[in-house]
Amino acid sequence: MREPARDLPAPEPDVPTTEPAATAMPPAAPVTVLPGPRWGALTAVCVTVLAWASAFVGIRFVGRAYDPGALALGRLAVGTLALGALLLVRGRWVRPTGREWALLVLCGVAWFGVYNVALNAAEQRVDAGTTAMLVNIGPILIALFAGVLLHEGFPGWLLIGAGVAFAGAVVIGASSAGGDGSDLLGILLCVVAAVTYAIGVLAQKPVLRRLPALQVTFLACAIGAVACLPFAGSLAHDLTAAPWTATAGLGYLGLVPTALAFSTWAYALARMDAGRLGVTTYLVPPITVALSAVLLAEAPPALALLGGALCLVGVGLTRRR
Repeated sequence: MREPARDLPAPEPDVPTTEPAATAMPPAAPVTVLPGPRWGALTAVCVTVLAWASAFVGIRFVGRAYDPGALALGRLAVGTLALGALLLVRGRWVRPTGREWALLVLCGVAWFGVYNVALNAAEQRVDAGTTAMLVNIGPILIALFAGVLLHEGFPGWLLIGAGVAFAGAVVIGASSAGGDGSDLLGILLCVVAAVTYAIGVLAQKPVLRRLPALQVTFLACAIGAVACLPFAGSLAHDLTAAPWTATAGLGYLGLVPTALAFSTWAYALARMDAGRLGVTTYLVPPITVALSAVLLAEAPPALALLGGALCLVGVGLTRRR
């Protein structure tokens, strides 16, 4: 995976800048991409994709014992505790500006709060593979809006690759959406998750220009957990009634797809264009389908293999200059 070239120097990722808040992020300027080793960003992307693919399967399993809101709150609470502990160990904190706080709140409420509740509710009606496909219209929104709002432009290979990968995701969904669990409400919930996912990424990207990735992830996760506090009663009830395997799955969702994967995502997002990084998540549906076949006995149709291949080709095309 190659990083886009940048002519302007950027601050080191571990050293906050001392620019005044009024001039640090002019509204019309392109969002800075931080320097860093290519293998570091590539590793972060791989960890994120694998963890998020496993999350669709985990949600499908844990959702049998936990209500959508309770699952979201429990997952975010575990993630917030893990991220907070790691942040205390590292001992790094950069004071956010007023504008950065506003973007953090938007990211936390949209991506960590609404997204998780909608996704959990969707997976009670739609299988994991189909859900992953539908949610992955999000990168299309990210690539398009990032070109306008973050001034990343519209490289030809980005648009071509996004189209091919989206076609692959559609093929996967078409091959998996014939089950009895699919309905209109479930599909609409997947679309809500995709939209809030895109909003969260676009709000997060400018904040990562100055704030450390771990701090941004912790704050967004904590804000999302606060937004889900109305489900505290449901979580308390489900904790006492759910089997230990479901509760263990809830802990996994909080530690790996939330605390770990959102941190590696933020690390990569600080070093890559939002549009290009977003399209790499088209790798999630084929991986989710494969995991579902092994762990949930949801065997993918043969047509899903073609869709997975198209996703891989599309992601590869987006990496071309």
